Amino acid sequence: MSDAITPAARTRISVRQQLPLLVALVVLWMLLWGSISPLTIVTGIVVALAVTRAFYLPAVELSGRFHPYWFAVFVGRVLAEMAVASFQVALLAIGPRARHRSALVKVDLTTRSDFILTGTALAVSLVPGSIVIEVDRASTVLYVHALGVSTEAEVEKARAHVLGLERDLLRAWGSRAEWEAVRP
Repeated sequence: MSDAITPAARTRISVRQQLPLLVALVVLWMLLWGSISPLTIVTGIVVALAVTRAFYLPAVELSGRFHPYWFAVFVGRVLAEMAVASFQVALLAIGPRARHRSALVKVDLTTRSDFILTGTALAVSLVPGSIVIEVDRASTVLYVHALGVSTEAEVEKARAHVLGLERDLLRAWGSRAEWEAVRP
């Protein structure tokens, strides 16, 4: 028996649910062309509609809550961590040739949202010295490879770092119930 989704099994997705995806595809189209013109926007809309109709993409359920200030704080945190971690990784690379330890850390996220799971995984992978190796979507678990980890305390610090990124993203974009569950 095939796991393929037949056209009859597809549920109708409203334009409101697809709007974030459509906007993102139009923005991506304009970035690819390097132009913001009426022609680029119109062709971007046509391409976005064609892509969403031709390829089945499951609906991403958004919480309906977005806090711009906390999102800016989240982006600022990720950018600051990228800068600091870049220097830390550079020091590891040019430092003494001693063996550097690393670890694979299992992190059980509190969210059940695919959107927050993906955002957290992207934020973790953007920071040099850590990368998501595997994602268990069903149980919302990230397996993160972290550099410079050799003790159990450092493993817990790496786990807390990932959970902190998830918490900050939930504060900016998660549902009220999820934010209350992780609120300090």
